[in-house]
Amino acid sequence: MTSPPPSGSPIRVLIADDQEMVRTGFRFFLDAQPDITVVAEAADGEEAVALARRERPDVCLLDIRMPRLDGLEVTRLLAGPQVADPLRVVVVTTFDLDEYVYGALRGGACGFLLKDSGPALLAEAVRAAAAGDSLVSPSVTVRLLKHVTAPRTTTAAAAPARPAQSLTDRELDVVRLVALGRTNAEVAAELYVSLSTVKTHLSSVRSKLSARNRVEIAAWAWQHGHGRPGG
Repeated sequence: MTSPPPSGSPIRVLIADDQEMVRTGFRFFLDAQPDITVVAEAADGEEAVALARRERPDVCLLDIRMPRLDGLEVTRLLAGPQVADPLRVVVVTTFDLDEYVYGALRGGACGFLLKDSGPALLAEAVRAAAAGDSLVSPSVTVRLLKHVTAPRTTTAAAAPARPAQSLTDRELDVVRLVALGRTNAEVAAELYVSLSTVKTHLSSVRSKLSARNRVEIAAWAWQHGHGRPGG
């Protein structure tokens, strides 16, 4: 995984979306942030892959539906399990209940937002990704998990089937908050622990549940009755 940017250096971002208006809006807001700079824009998937490999941005913001290569394939090529030095990918999409979202997460994306989540959450997602964290829009989390936990005819997005007994009480506390869409910093604040402690717990949870990302952890929580406050 690409190392976080050096302290004091701006977070370098690539934006890939086939709509020029979206790219312009994202660039306008992100470039206005003192700690973020947009280094490349791509209008299709093939261009996104080429620019990302050349520029090695700290974070790639990818639309799902793009010509030539869609966002799923771009994510797999830049951040997938077989990539030797994966980039950090955040999917920014209008499709909160679409199977594309699951494919992106399986392909290595570290988070996703709805396009109408607002500029502040967009910047927060970029910062989280650059720091090695991930952010999933809370509204997306709730809708996604309702979909994940509904009866399904496919197991493609099923949560890991591990018993709750394998997690400690503190790990379950962390899992519950992740299921509610909290960031690592918010989890740390609510549990009165350090950010590094939260990351240690999450690493242990991922290992115990064989979960690849936060959404799989959250899906497990909702499927096993730990996805609500006090659950």
